[in-house]
Amino acid sequence: MRKLASIQKIKEVMPIPEADRLELVYILGWKCVCGKGEFHVGDLVVYFEIDSFLPVCDEFEFLRKSSYKNSDFMGEGFRLKTMKFRGEISQGLCLGIEKLPKLRGMTIEEGMDVTEILGVREWEMPEWEMPERAGSGGTMIGDRPGYIPKTDEIRIQSAPGLLSEFKGLPYYITTKMDGSSHSIGIRDGEISYTGHNFSYKDDGKSSFVEYVKAVGIPEKMKAYADAHELSTLALQGEWCGEGIQKNRLKLKKPEWFVFTARVNDKRTDLATLRKICEFVGCQMVPVEEVGDDLLLKYPDEAALLSRSEGIGYNGTTREGIVIRPVTPVHSYTISGPLSIKVINNKYLMKHDE
Repeated sequence: MRKLASIQKIKEVMPIPEADRLELVYILGWKCVCGKGEFHVGDLVVYFEIDSFLPVCDEFEFLRKSSYKNSDFMGEGFRLKTMKFRGEISQGLCLGIEKLPKLRGMTIEEGMDVTEILGVREWEMPEWEMPERAGSGGTMIGDRPGYIPKTDEIRIQSAPGLLSEFKGLPYYITTKMDGSSHSIGIRDGEISYTGHNFSYKDDGKSSFVEYVKAVGIPEKMKAYADAHELSTLALQGEWCGEGIQKNRLKLKKPEWFVFTARVNDKRTDLATLRKICEFVGCQMVPVEEVGDDLLLKYPDEAALLSRSEGIGYNGTTREGIVIRPVTPVHSYTISGPLSIKVINNKYLMKHDE
């Protein structure tokens, strides 16, 4: 699971021009604006990533003015998002360990996950609570089946060491689409339709289910699974269009962009993904680049952050990019298939995230 709150070491401290009381600290691949002189290189601190939802308690009350949220789904708390101070982007929150009573007296080590200890959750806005929704989900009937995993990609800033795992591997880069995660799965002939967290009933109330049925995707997936004698087949993608996440791609009609195919519970290579998408008649996420060795072209995080910027699909600001090996490789760092996402910081600031 994602380490929303963890013990990390201050890697670097940098001044902010014309800021007498603020400076930048670097943690993992992130940078945070903090009080001047508050931290020094080598200090162990608690780092809270963006999208963390912190509980209401005395130690976090200073966030009330900037970060307080009250959601029917999440309850009360403080949501961390990308902010800008004196022209510098700040992503996350850095606190001294001594400021958190629940950590006092504990043996503290770098990399330690303290998410649950501190009661931190990931900020989520479910489909039924989104004012801009278009009924894309429908009637919930339970959690996602186990063979359809959650579609989270880890950000490069959260695990900068992942970049070295790409050394010498053929890679491909796709556009990260701005929408809502939706998947279809076939297991022993039975179809499942899911969102990011839940399965949905085929009862005519889901715009996503009605769309994929209208273009015949479930039947073609069944045919592919039967032809190849597969026990499971899952396609996972981004459901985009009017009424979904404010339609930031400015689409005139809804579209489903597939980014992952899973066969017999394993992620396929790029060639098989393309083959399955062509067979079932669904659209793949745009493949922007295919190369032989990622590190030769993008040697560090800064190069990839620069690569994530610019214009993306349909002439809109690109949300970011996703990078994967052409042939799946297991990463022991994330205990799953090697993959990273790089979010465009200019996009985050534009959309207040």
